[in-house]
Amino acid sequence: MLPSLYISHGSPMLALEPGASGPALATLAASLPRPTAILVVSAHWESDRLLLSGGAQPQTWHDFYGFPPPLYAVQYPAPGAPDLAREIAALLSEAGLPAAVDDERPFDHGTWVPLSLMYPEADIPVLQLSLPSRLGPAFQTRVGQALADLRQRGILLIGSGSITHNLGELDWRAGPDVVTPWALEFRDWMVQHLQADDTDALHDYRRQAPHAARNHPRDEHLLPLYFARGAGGRFGLVHSGFTLGALGMDIYRFD
Repeated sequence: MLPSLYISHGSPMLALEPGASGPALATLAASLPRPTAILVVSAHWESDRLLLSGGAQPQTWHDFYGFPPPLYAVQYPAPGAPDLAREIAALLSEAGLPAAVDDERPFDHGTWVPLSLMYPEADIPVLQLSLPSRLGPAFQTRVGQALADLRQRGILLIGSGSITHNLGELDWRAGPDVVTPWALEFRDWMVQHLQADDTDALHDYRRQAPHAARNHPRDEHLLPLYFARGAGGRFGLVHSGFTLGALGMDIYRFD
């Protein structure tokens, strides 16, 4: 059975400058059975309610600005999965989590950037599930739990965000060995409580974790972690690191 994954996708430039994360993602993908489909909860599709991408051939959306022209030429032409999207919407609705299908939604960079490093052939059907970010961690845990059985069908469930995400305090000149102490303290607290399977503390991270608001002025990049955890089992650390001083690049799996 496939695990569920939480991937820190970093800057969109990860697609062209993968650093240490690229080999880690490629090795992880190669170690897993080939998925029949991939479902991604991305930090970059915030919504008021649960929505699933339902297009047969979603477009690659370059949902950012100010980056070098070669990045805007990158395409990830994976097929969608319209029938599966409707099936998952029904599963969520049966679990008391009403969901609808959006046939026009493209792949945002929270989806296509990490997948371009994991499955560069873009030949596995992909769909996205939106993030009702105002509903918080406990809601994302419920969503993951409602879809956990999809893993037994070979569907890879991924939460894509960033374990720390304060773009206003990044050091754009920092080398790969520079780590900001307040970001490290937060990341280590999260790992400690994931290892302890401490649901109450994790759901209450905003009050209990050190420097929580500084690491996540808004928590849309952390919430996909709760989806992955809810959908999976035992926590495992796949890759750990930082870039630009304070942008956490951790990758976790839940078996």
